[in-house]
Amino acid sequence: MVAIGLSRTQLQVTEGFASKSMELKWVRRRTTAKTLHLHNAKPLFPIYISTDPRHVDPQHLRDLFADCNRAFSTRPEHLHIRKLAVALSHSAVVVSVFCNLQHLNAVPNHNSSIADFFVPVSPFRDQLVGFGRAVSDYGLTASIYDVMVIPSLQRMGIGQMIVKKIVRMLTSRDVYDISVLCSENERLFFKACGFGDDILGSTTMMYTRTAPLTAPERE
Repeated sequence: MVAIGLSRTQLQVTEGFASKSMELKWVRRRTTAKTLHLHNAKPLFPIYISTDPRHVDPQHLRDLFADCNRAFSTRPEHLHIRKLAVALSHSAVVVSVFCNLQHLNAVPNHNSSIADFFVPVSPFRDQLVGFGRAVSDYGLTASIYDVMVIPSLQRMGIGQMIVKKIVRMLTSRDVYDISVLCSENERLFFKACGFGDDILGSTTMMYTRTAPLTAPERE
């Protein structure tokens, strides 16, 4: 487990308008050979960040797991559509990110402007490209799980936005003991999001027994 120590992080994101459960943000794409020769342009493209679990289709979430190569690092039963739907409904916080991939793949010219790339993004029409959730007892503790962004949109600050949104929603409910379940490869990312080692030296252990408990163990 990794525990949180809140800190500011700098993101390549421009704020947009906000609603109760959705935010529009403009993300600066990564520099590529295509954009370098276009007057060093790094055009923005729009994404929507939602905190409404109803915006997440479990089938699309399973596809996102596969796109992010998370399917084989997760227990197979977690990828069952019905179980994903149950997990979503019982999560304390669900943050999802949607994008029209045409905005990302469009190549600007010297006459392009932000307006040329703006067509409203919809969670019901466009692609689920990022996700994260938290479970909590709503009183003392919370844990963050399943933070992921499709490979083509990684290293643009979207993952940090997801974590930042989850943390903000938990702390607004006076939950500050926040941990995250992550792999060794993900530790640097979560450290950049403000997390650090647990002061109690805790580590994660997974229940592995499959046989039913005996009578003494049940007692």
